[in-house]
Amino acid sequence: MDIFPLGHSSFRIKGKSVTVVTDPFDPVMVGFPFPKHVSADIVTVTHSHRDHNNVSAVEGDPFVIQGPGEYEVKGVGVIGMSSYHDEQKGKERGRNILYRIEIDGVNLVHLGDLGTMLSHEEIEKLDGVDILFVPVGGTFTINEQEAQTLISELEPSIVIPMHYKTGKHNKEFEEMASVQPFLKIIGKEDITPIPKLSITKDKLPSEMQIVVLE
Repeated sequence: MDIFPLGHSSFRIKGKSVTVVTDPFDPVMVGFPFPKHVSADIVTVTHSHRDHNNVSAVEGDPFVIQGPGEYEVKGVGVIGMSSYHDEQKGKERGRNILYRIEIDGVNLVHLGDLGTMLSHEEIEKLDGVDILFVPVGGTFTINEQEAQTLISELEPSIVIPMHYKTGKHNKEFEEMASVQPFLKIIGKEDITPIPKLSITKDKLPSEMQIVVLE
């Protein structure tokens, strides 16, 4: 499969026969364009904020998943698990859906705007993560230290950080950290961002790898 960054928390995951797009965003709110002519078979939405739920930006009449439950679409299994966008059990920012997506035999977990640590039970439900998309910017989500703790609990093969400040983001996101504090705490400051990740189940690394997508 190929994983392409679309920006913020949005990715295009292209399998052998099915394409999934996660958390398409409103470019006016985020501060930079959502790529044109992005199509998908499935779109996952972790929560109803404008920087994560711009479903209309995705072409191809996709099946939209925006809540907890178990789904199967064109051979792709998706499990949505309810969580919180903040440490006050959703009182500040509402709920957030974690998605476990199995495509081409690879288990991907997208944590969305997770704002609190996961319980032991939730960690167990996510057991067997191959690729983990984890927010690291803090302020609106968990921060780099909390992300590091979750990574050690989930033990994924590949970690893709997301939802961090870039030079293109609007001022609304200026309180978020960049990806650098996360890379520093994880001991991978010398990582060079790449335009896409191409991976198959049999090529997953034996030691955890951090991948920063441009």
